[in-house]
Order: sequence, then structure tokens, then C-alpha cells
Amino acid sequence: MSYTLIDTHAHAYDPDLTAIYGEWTERASNNQLSKILLPNIDIESIAQMYELVDKDPTRCIPMMGLHPCSVKANYEDVLSQIKGELYSKKYPFCAVGEIGLDYHWDTTFIEEQKRAFKMQIEWAIDLNIPIAVHTRKSLDEAIHIIKTYRTQKLKGVIHCFGGSLQQANQIIDLGFYMGIGGVITYKNAGLAEVVKDIDLKHLVLETDAPYLTPVPHRGKLNEPSYVKYVAEKIAEIKGLSLEEVAAQTTENARNLFSIY
Repeated sequence: MSYTLIDTHAHAYDPDLTAIYGEWTERASNNQLSKILLPNIDIESIAQMYELVDKDPTRCIPMMGLHPCSVKANYEDVLSQIKGELYSKKYPFCAVGEIGLDYHWDTTFIEEQKRAFKMQIEWAIDLNIPIAVHTRKSLDEAIHIIKTYRTQKLKGVIHCFGGSLQQANQIIDLGFYMGIGGVITYKNAGLAEVVKDIDLKHLVLETDAPYLTPVPHRGKLNEPSYVKYVAEKIAEIKGLSLEEVAAQTTENARNLFSIY
């Protein structure tokens, strides 16, 4: 039985992946990967992302946004440039992302992160496209902020979901999806137990390449083709076939990001 997979979150323009472009794209094709969605990080990553999209425009679809770890004192100036790119519509941006809150590495600019998150949410509502949300030690706060926009038809995905079943149910109640990546293959992460109880219709697949490489390649460079290992693990814990997981998660991604 044939199937197709979508990697809804990969930094495939990373220099380490650019260096082996021919290799990983061949493996992506062999693993039935039809689309790769590219979250932006900051001003510097834009040109790298565009270069990859220009090379492979049918498969690589860009997002536009400012990552919370890139929010510094000058964030308003940076956001102005990011907004200019997004509203230029020079590329078919499928989401505002990667945006959100990160309280793990540096808490210096927490208030600025919140303001940047809200500003970018408003762009997504204005353009009627989803948001791809990064959270680290901040999931409850991100959910709280998203709830304040629930009457405005905001849609999106909590990228790299690693929360509890209770948090998952709050995300589902908001009409959001959860992005599941390589962490689900890690024995002690606890994510498999949570995902087992989440209906497949609320999940999309991702790699977050070149980070968070799934087993059996953990510790090595991650790449979009490895999304297949994520799909296989979800199939295993849910007692489903790979084809069933691929069909539902691909449909979910197409519906959320309006990609066909």
C-alpha cells in the first residue's frame, strides 16, 4: 500500500544539511516524504530558507516568524523586518512560525517574548494562516495566551509537543494540533504513554531536523526523511499500520497548513 508523509517542522536549510543536500533529499524521496515545512528563526535564517525553497519549491514550503530565543532588546525592529517578508507574499508562507515562548535558556526577555508572540499571532489571524508554536518550560503560559484569541479563528500546532494528557486536552479544545517528533522514540521521555491516549486526528508529524534525532539514529544529524521513524513509533504504540498513521497525519497537515 502506498502512502505519503509530511514533515511539518524541519530546519532543513541548516548548513549541516545543506552540505549533504543531495543525500538527504534522495532519502526523503525514498521514504515517501511529499512536503517539508520550514520554520524561520531570525533575520539571518531567511536567505538560507529561501535558497532551499528555490531549489525544491514543490516539496519545501516556508513559514515566516521570529523564534522566541531570537527575541532580544531590538525585537521590535526585527519583527518589523519579519513582517515585511511575511506580508510581501513573495513565497507561499504556510504559517507564522516558529514563534512562541522559551523560558529554558534565558529569562532576560520574557516580557518581550510575550509581546512578540502576541504580535505574530495577530499577523496570523490577519492573514488567515496557522501558527507553529515553540514552547519550552512555558506550555501552560502559551496555552493561556492562545486561549485569549479563541474567538478569532486562530489555528495552529504546538510544535515538539511534550506535555501531559491534561495539556493535550486543552490544546485539542483550542482546535490546535500537536507536532510529534523524535522524542517519542526515546525510552524515558514518557511521551509515548501520552500520545497513546491522543486521537490521531489531533497529531501531525515532524522532525525538527537537524535536532532531536529519532532512534535508531539518535546522537547523529537529524534529517526530514527520519519522520518515517516517528510515524512507525506512533503506529506501534497505537496498534495501527504505518499507512494508517501516514494517511491521517498527512490529512491533518494538509488541512491545517492548506498544502496539497
